[in-house]
Amino acid sequence: MKLLFAAIAACLTLVLPVGVLAQNAQPDFRMVDGWEAVGRLNIANRSMCTGALVAPDLVLTAAHCLYDPQSGAAVDPTSIRFEAGLAGREAIALRRVVKAVKHPQYRYRPDGVHQIGSDLAVLKLERPISSRRIQPLTVSAGAERGDVLGVLSYTARQATRQNLQNYCNVLARQSRTLVMSCLVEFGASGSPVLAMRPGQPPRLVSVISAKAEMGRRKVSIGTAFDTTLRDLMRRAG
Repeated sequence: MKLLFAAIAACLTLVLPVGVLAQNAQPDFRMVDGWEAVGRLNIANRSMCTGALVAPDLVLTAAHCLYDPQSGAAVDPTSIRFEAGLAGREAIALRRVVKAVKHPQYRYRPDGVHQIGSDLAVLKLERPISSRRIQPLTVSAGAERGDVLGVLSYTARQATRQNLQNYCNVLARQSRTLVMSCLVEFGASGSPVLAMRPGQPPRLVSVISAKAEMGRRKVSIGTAFDTTLRDLMRRAG
């Protein structure tokens, strides 16, 4: 099956306007379990993405977040800070990134087409976050058509508190590419896509790469996981 899109948007990395880092929004604690593991990636105080803790010292995000959205130049990983569970002015944990490993097939292009199926990166933190404070999310490669999903993200509208979009679905899957009904905004790049099943903890099955249109329907595009992710985590660690 081939996935045809009327238009694929550019990446969702958000360029931060002056003052956005100082917003004081109130957190919404009506979240799924595991929300503390999701944080904002503050990239050189100039742009932002979203990331999720997948090990005490490893954060999963989108590979295109490692590039300046205006110049296209690679950013210095040490300029990135992970603000875990950021809510208003407070984060549960703050860590500087010391290393970044992106998917071996990933190539950056501003139009975003290249991102499909390989838009993954793992960031190494300067020191682990204790599992007594934050439990990393469980990663799964099992996303399939029809699965019920939730997306936790920081966006242009909610730059200092998480936005939860729940009860969206996988519309289609081709290899490592997921097409989802989840609606996302700028800043949501790298946001964890969680498979939601009653009575079970959320499973991290994808990260957000872009928003798009399929016909006239607004959709989001994500990268599903395979054994490559395990290798990325090994190389980053």
